[in-house]
Amino acid sequence: MSELEHEEITPQSEDFSRWYVDVVRKSEMADYTSIKGCMVIKPYGYALWENVQRLLDRRIKKTGHRNAYFPLFIPESLLKKEAEHVEGFAPEVAWVTHGGHNELEERLAIRPTSEAIICSLYSKWVKSYRDLPLLINQWANVVRWEKVTRLFLRTTEFLWQEGHTVHRTDVEAEEETVKMLNVYKSFAEEDLAIPVIAGEKTARERFAGALRTYAVEALMADGKALQAGTSHNLGQHFAKGFNIKFLDEDQVEKFAWQTSWGVSTRLIGAIIMVHGRETGLFFPPRVAPVQVIAVPILFDKTRDVVLEQLDKIVADLEETVRIESDARDSYTPGWKFNEWEMKGVPLRLELGPRDLKAEQAVLVRLDTREKVTVPLDRLKTEIPRILTEIQQAMLERARQNLQQNTRTVGSYAEFQETIEQQRGFVLAPWCGNPACEEKVKEETRATIRVIPFEHKGQGNCLVCGQSNASVVYFARAY
Repeated sequence: MSELEHEEITPQSEDFSRWYVDVVRKSEMADYTSIKGCMVIKPYGYALWENVQRLLDRRIKKTGHRNAYFPLFIPESLLKKEAEHVEGFAPEVAWVTHGGHNELEERLAIRPTSEAIICSLYSKWVKSYRDLPLLINQWANVVRWEKVTRLFLRTTEFLWQEGHTVHRTDVEAEEETVKMLNVYKSFAEEDLAIPVIAGEKTARERFAGALRTYAVEALMADGKALQAGTSHNLGQHFAKGFNIKFLDEDQVEKFAWQTSWGVSTRLIGAIIMVHGRETGLFFPPRVAPVQVIAVPILFDKTRDVVLEQLDKIVADLEETVRIESDARDSYTPGWKFNEWEMKGVPLRLELGPRDLKAEQAVLVRLDTREKVTVPLDRLKTEIPRILTEIQQAMLERARQNLQQNTRTVGSYAEFQETIEQQRGFVLAPWCGNPACEEKVKEETRATIRVIPFEHKGQGNCLVCGQSNASVVYFARAY
């Protein structure tokens, strides 16, 4: 038994940050390494990421994008071609200065994002309007030298997908940017059971070099927001910096319009913090590494026959659901129940000699603890139905939490009290002045998460009192 198995999980209500680290490590999702700021994603955590990747990749490809892979290293001269972009990432860039014992003639950046290297290649590939739109996505790793790190949420190296597209017109680029934001929104809600708020980022929070940045924001169980995906309209900034031009139908050479968009392994952190329970994880069935855990109830006389039947059940179901059997002799059924509940498996199947005699199995839902007796010949239809119910119930529960923790305030004093005592999203008017935005951040540690697409009303600015200020979403965030 490992040291982690002896450790108790700190309850959410006692210390949410400690709870988060405890469940990630004890459930064997990830662990620290000897490299500062870097983590190892263990098989159980990586299985979750693979499911996230598979479902999102399917959605991305349905919109006409194709996957490619670009180099990890970016020559310094390329990175410097777009000054605003370099300035935005300079503090986080890791540099390679030597190859073996030889000093490099030019430093190589380990990609913090791929705009520079991809744009240098797009300038070669895009020559005519017939080459457009160019719709490419890549799944890759990224390095950003973070000062403060936390497993999955913010690490020096992390995994992500980044889409990079090229278009003829500003209208097409804007349509692409919003379309991919909506892909993230539907993915978060339908596959991860996480409701999100979509909108535009302020100029202060905009991606370096972008014309506009949009984001989807989710609310964690502790009342903090988490940016769950971003989509950037890059305008022509990078096209002009990297000379991405095309000959249009009117025989006039023009600069292209571009977008980029991405999500990362911080989505795993979002799943954990939205759905986690007081002393354990809870994974939405659509992405759960294990959807059903089968636990035999064993006695000496009937042991072999129960295990034989359980193996048949698992073999019959494994094409329909992600199911595993826990037939370890060294642990009691009760211990296994607790272990797999802590690991967030949404449904448990129990089979003992009495069940076998009655040609049935017992199914136990993690969310309601409800036990249902199901004939063996109906498991193949009943289990997917129950998993669908659990998925919908998780989304509804998260939606209720979002609604209950989104508040409108009428004054700065009320805003400060709400952010401090209740947290969550706070709707309040903002005049658009970055100085007012900065004042709120300095005094309350809350930031504008998004300017909503749908009009939320107007009022006097939270800080300066200017009239006709638009209502935006504020929150403290990870």
